[in-house]
Amino acid sequence: MSRTRLERVRASVGIASLALQQIEDDLSADDVDQEELAAILRELIEDTDPPGGFMAAVAQLLTVAARRAEQVEPDRDGDASCPLHEAAALITDNAGQRLIWAARALHPQQGGI
Repeated sequence: MSRTRLERVRASVGIASLALQQIEDDLSADDVDQEELAAILRELIEDTDPPGGFMAAVAQLLTVAARRAEQVEPDRDGDASCPLHEAAALITDNAGQRLIWAARALHPQQGGI
C-alpha cells in the first residue's frame, strides 16, 4: 500500500470532517429558522457544487470504491463490492429522498426541491 496515498486520504478525510463540523455547528445555531434549515438541507442534495450535491458526491465515492473492490476482492464474489454498492444506493435513494422530504416540509418551494 502506498503510504503517500493513505496519507492523502487521511488528510482529505480530515478536511471533510472539519467542513462537516462547520455545517453541524451552523445547524446547531439558535437562530436557524425553518426556512434557513430547509435551505441548508437543500444545499446537501441540490445539483450545485459538487455536481449532484454533497450526498451524490458521497454516493459516487462509494461507487468508485465498489468498482475497485470488484477488481481486487478475493474470488470476485461480491463480499466487499456489494455492500459498497448498496451503501451508495441507500445514500442516493433513501437519505437523499428523505432530505428532500424534510426540506419540503420545512419550507416548500415552487418548482424545486
